Amino acid sequence: MRRRSDCKWLVRMAAILFTVHCSLSSASAQDDPEYRLEVGASAGAVTYLGDYNGNILKGMQPWGMLAAKYRMNPRMSTGLTVGFGKLKGSSDNLSTWYPERYEFDKSVIDAGLRFEYNFWAYGTGREYRGAKKVAPFIILGLGATIHGNPEGGASVNLPLGAGIKYKIGQRLNLTAEWCVHFTFSDKLDGSQDPYGIKSSGIFKNTDGYSVLQLALTYDVWAKCKTCNNDRD
Repeated sequence: MRRRSDCKWLVRMAAILFTVHCSLSSASAQDDPEYRLEVGASAGAVTYLGDYNGNILKGMQPWGMLAAKYRMNPRMSTGLTVGFGKLKGSSDNLSTWYPERYEFDKSVIDAGLRFEYNFWAYGTGREYRGAKKVAPFIILGLGATIHGNPEGGASVNLPLGAGIKYKIGQRLNLTAEWCVHFTFSDKLDGSQDPYGIKSSGIFKNTDGYSVLQLALTYDVWAKCKTCNNDRD
């Protein structure tokens, strides 16, 4: 009888300790701040896509970008980005024949608005219950491309991409992404309609560029925990 009483006492104590542990963990999670803004920079490579190159891995040039993102919730965010790099292409070693040999090398600046959607809630798991430290995401946006000589100018572009983000610290994020910017211009390479054949359609015979990059961002602007608007 004594052994049974001891066992019951141990089970009760274990249950009490487990309940206290869960309560403290829940309270700690509620006290952790939820950050609304992340700022940072990225580095990678940009590839020209057009009449003189159709391979996203050919002719890669250095690329850098600054970004600020506002987190609407653990699944969605909007952002402002400014990227800069070089575009390079040539008619050499192409399967398509061109009347004349042509090559170009020019600078490009990209300024855009983006929307990111995470396939599941992203975070440390402490500021938001159920959040994961790793999350794949997709990118949609609207941007402006400014390109230098030859045939310098500007054009609207539509970025479309995907990536994966990883929470390497409470406020530090590492992101790998690939994004293709579809422009409305055929002058990105400085050569419009090499064959002189006119085409119709939004993206027919237009140029673009592919960006592959790694980004490091830092969380700022902690969400107010005591505001009336944040009450559930």
